[in-house]
Amino acid sequence: MTEPDVPPTPHLETAAITAGRADNASALAPVLWATSTFQTDSLDEARRRSTSMRGEHFYSRYSNPSVKAFEDAVAQLEGTEAALAFASGMGAVAATVLALCSQGDHIVAQRQLYSGTLLFLSGVCPRFGIEVSWVDGTEPGAFAAAVRPGRTMLVIAETPANPCLAIVDLDEVGAIRGPYTLVDSTFATPVLQQPARHGVDLVLHSATKGIGGHNDATLGVIAGERDLLDAIWSYAVLHGAAASPFDAMNGLRGIRTLPVRVARQCQSAEQLARFFEAHPAVAGVWYPGLDSHPQRDLAKRQMTAGGTIVAVDLAGGLDAGRRFTEGVRLARMASSLGGPETLVAHPASSTHAGLRPDELEAAGITPGMIRISVGLEHPDDLQADFVQALELAG
Repeated sequence: MTEPDVPPTPHLETAAITAGRADNASALAPVLWATSTFQTDSLDEARRRSTSMRGEHFYSRYSNPSVKAFEDAVAQLEGTEAALAFASGMGAVAATVLALCSQGDHIVAQRQLYSGTLLFLSGVCPRFGIEVSWVDGTEPGAFAAAVRPGRTMLVIAETPANPCLAIVDLDEVGAIRGPYTLVDSTFATPVLQQPARHGVDLVLHSATKGIGGHNDATLGVIAGERDLLDAIWSYAVLHGAAASPFDAMNGLRGIRTLPVRVARQCQSAEQLARFFEAHPAVAGVWYPGLDSHPQRDLAKRQMTAGGTIVAVDLAGGLDAGRRFTEGVRLARMASSLGGPETLVAHPASSTHAGLRPDELEAAGITPGMIRISVGLEHPDDLQADFVQALELAG
């Protein structure tokens, strides 16, 4: 059975349904290739497969049809030549950094980053003799000004940034010449922005989050030019953080509904952000879809909607944060995001608990900050839940 003709550049909603079906035959659902290894018929064939770049049908650490289907779908959504999947978002971060950087090299990174990335760059990189300079990702020109010609190998940005939703100018990052540029686009997913279209070399996702979308897959992925990804793969296959076929299958299943999920979650998130902004127990709200967001104009220019995450600062500080997160009834306290359930997290106690007080301050994380990943429940029900939780928070 042949696939129906699809326009070469379909709308993203169509691409989410049609992408990643090369090995499906007549199956409509993603196909699970639950094998670690493949039989070969001759020594010549075994040699060819074992020495091929991202060799298929050889050994699943090298490549696997289920994983490749997921990679192909991500690449199509991001508008890139290829993608490369990993066992987690941090697997993607670590393998990419160590594939591209060596002793004596230099990295420019923003201070507003996911804590795992911060800890890797500040702790692991110096052990390998890789120097890291930190910049404010919201300051115009900061990334380019920190680049050291001939030494800087990688520029790392994250937008919207975890957890305060700071926005980085993608055009600025994409215009940097010399080092490779990488943008963690986990919070946005390909539905809300495609950094490669702004000239960025590598787009990274913790696909565990919005792309997978059901809290049942642990995945990372990078997307970019094929030659660059092949070079990273040459290290990554030794690094060993290979995506599992089962998780890749679930990730591809998540992609099928990604645009409609994100659209609904964005609508609910905006309603809840406006609710929090008007509540007296809330000292501050960060949401790119609000006019009060300090980078609202930039967000409108490079994002199609405000996103699925809302960050609020409770006026009562740490005690209020504890009472709020422990007091929700419909929402759930958990540290992930992007799934169908609405999740609340206290970053200073969970996602960013490994940071020192000065690092928390530099990242804009206050004792009363709550990060809310808005799910698929009815927004009125969520708002009612947050009303009673705020009463408990005082």
